[in-house]
This record gives sequence, structure tokens and C-alpha cells, in this order.
Amino acid sequence: MEHLAEQLARIPGVEAVTLGGSRATGAAGEDSDWDFGLYYRGTIRPDDVRALGWPGQVFAPGEWGRLVNGGAWLTVEGARVDLVYRQIDEVAHWTAEAERGRFEIQREVGYVAGIATYVLAGELAVGRVLAGELALPRPEFPSELRRTAPTVWNRLAGGALSFAEVYARRGDDAACLANLTQAVLATAQARLAAAGQWALNEKRIVERAGLSEVNDALRRHRGDLPALVGTVAGLLAVQDDVWTR
Repeated sequence: MEHLAEQLARIPGVEAVTLGGSRATGAAGEDSDWDFGLYYRGTIRPDDVRALGWPGQVFAPGEWGRLVNGGAWLTVEGARVDLVYRQIDEVAHWTAEAERGRFEIQREVGYVAGIATYVLAGELAVGRVLAGELALPRPEFPSELRRTAPTVWNRLAGGALSFAEVYARRGDDAACLANLTQAVLATAQARLAAAGQWALNEKRIVERAGLSEVNDALRRHRGDLPALVGTVAGLLAVQDDVWTR
């Protein structure tokens, strides 16, 4: 796919093209997509992406969300190719903030517990530069972030568990399970951050964090919401000085 990266690098505004996702980490299967990061200054015009001539859907910067930004879903030579836009100045800002242990959790489609702004630094860490003139850093997981991130994620998990208990008592299945799921994913994020491991999305992070028993409990759920919340709370063992009772 290197020849494809060279074509992507010629899109006006693009200064570097990276290979990301499972293809970059060596975890790809035969049916895995190809994920390319387009690091740009200014903006990217969707018409410039469409001009490459590949079939699919092309979006403008910002259409997918503030941090997720935008991109395209394409088919190239029979392969599924996803493009993800990354504004260089924003990436640089949040990477520097991560080094100081500072970050935000933002609401984005596809992230139940929210997306941490330090994901932008994590993408640099695991991605592989294929084309372009810009030298991108490959940051290690910051020691300050290992200290601060678990506290933030655990607070989110503790609050979500507290509300899951309230909704369970009221018999509100949707709200209970939504909060319970958020608590599980936030706890997984906390554990991975404490271990200095990048979590770029919520795929399989429950297993990565050693919380497979929680998935087993959710699969066995038979309608007793208070019992389910109690079981999951015991497995998560969240420690937070605001929400934990």
C-alpha cells in the first residue's frame, strides 16, 4: 500500500501519511481494513480526496466530531481503506498536554466512555509514517499521564456505577445498562493507563485490562438488574473518593 500513501500525500494540505490500526501493530487479520492517517495543515477539501477516483464516501473535516475529525471510507483495488484526518496543530497541542499529564475526555460517536485527547499522541506512538515531508514523533506513554489518567477514569467509572445502581432500583433497563457499560469501559481505560498502555479505541479493551469476567457476567444477565450491578461492581473494584460508597 506504499504507492497509495504517496498518492494520499499529494492531497493539498497533507504533510504526512501514516499507517495505523491493526495493520501498523501487526494484529491484522485477512479481512482487516487499511487505516491511513492524513496529517494536514489548514484544511482538507473533500473534492481533493474524491479526485483520486476511488469509490466510497468522503467527509469534510469536523463531520465525524471534534477529535475524531473526519475522513473517508473507500475501496481501493478491492481493499477497504479508511482515511482519518488529523490536524497537525491540534495533534501537537494534545501530545504536549499528555506529556504534562493533562487531557480531556470528549463525547464522540463510537466511544461509550468517551475519547481521551491523548489518543492523538497514542496514534503517533503506534502508527508508521509512509509518506510526506513532516517528521512525526513517536511518544512513549508519559509518566505523568500514568499518574493522572487512572484517577480521572476511575472517577467516571465510580459515578457511572452509582447511577447504574439508581436506575437498577427503578427498573430502567436502558439507563442502567448504559451506565454500567460506561463504568466497565472507563475502568478498563484506567487500568491500561496505569500500565502505560495506549488505548486508541474501545475495541477489546475489557479483555486487555484483565476484565473478561465482566463480559461473562453481562452475558449471563437474566433481568435481575440490581444483582447484575452488584456483581459487576464487585469485579471492577473501583476506588474513587467521590462516588464509591
